[in-house]
Amino acid sequence: MKTVLITGANKSIGFETARQFLKLDYYVYLGSRDLVKGEQAVAQLHAEGFTNVEPLIIDVNRPESIHSARQKLAEKTKTLDVLVNNAGISGGFPQTAADTAVSTFKEVFETNVFGVIETTQAFLDLLKQAAEPRIVNVTSGLASLTLHNDPSWKYYHVKGAAYTTSKAALNAYSIVLAYELRETAFKVNVVDPGYTATDFNHHSGPGTVEEAAARVVRAATLGKDGPTSQFFSDDNVPDSGISPW
Repeated sequence: MKTVLITGANKSIGFETARQFLKLDYYVYLGSRDLVKGEQAVAQLHAEGFTNVEPLIIDVNRPESIHSARQKLAEKTKTLDVLVNNAGISGGFPQTAADTAVSTFKEVFETNVFGVIETTQAFLDLLKQAAEPRIVNVTSGLASLTLHNDPSWKYYHVKGAAYTTSKAALNAYSIVLAYELRETAFKVNVVDPGYTATDFNHHSGPGTVEEAAARVVRAATLGKDGPTSQFFSDDNVPDSGISPW
C-alpha cells in the first residue's frame, strides 16, 4: 500500500485531498499542527469508513516539529511515496508592495517557503525509498509572474505583495528541486488548486474543495511517463492545464 503525507490536512483542501487519496487505497498520514484538530479530522474519516489514516503532528513553522514528525513517521514506515506540501497562509489582504510590513513578508515566507523546504528536506530520504516518489507543492495561480505582467489576465489586479512573492519563490524552489532529481524516478510539480471556497478566502471562491483536491491528487499520482517541473493550473490556463511561470 502506498503512503502519503499531507501537511495542513485537518481541514479544507488538505482534508479533501486526504479523503481522495483514501479512496485510491493510499495510507494517509494526515498532517496537522494541532493534535486535537488532527484527531478530529481522522475521526471524521473513520466515521466515513476510511481506516487507513492517522494523524501526524507537524507544524511547518517549527523545525523541531518537522523533525519530530520525520522520526515518528520513520518508526511506522520506511517508505513515503507521496509528499503533499499543502500548509500555507495568506498573511491577510490587502498587501501593497509599498506599505506591507516586512514582518508580514517574513511570516508568510516562513510557512509558504521555508516550511516547505525544511519539510521536503526532512522527508526526502523516506521518499527516495519509494519506487515512484512524488512531491506536490500546493501553489497559487497568483504565483505566475508572466501572467501578473499581462493586463488581459483575469486576475491581473489581484496582487498580494507577500503572498504572491512567497508562492513565486516556492515555484522557483520546486524547479530547482525537480532539476536536481531529474535523473531519478521523482516527479516534482506545483499545483494551483484554483480559486476555491475555503476559510482562506472567506469562502469567496467559486471552486469546490473536491475540484481543488482532485487537481492535487492528479499531480501526485502521475505515472512514470508523466511530466516533472510543471506548474499545473486548470484555472489559469484551462485549455492546457499548464500555467506559465
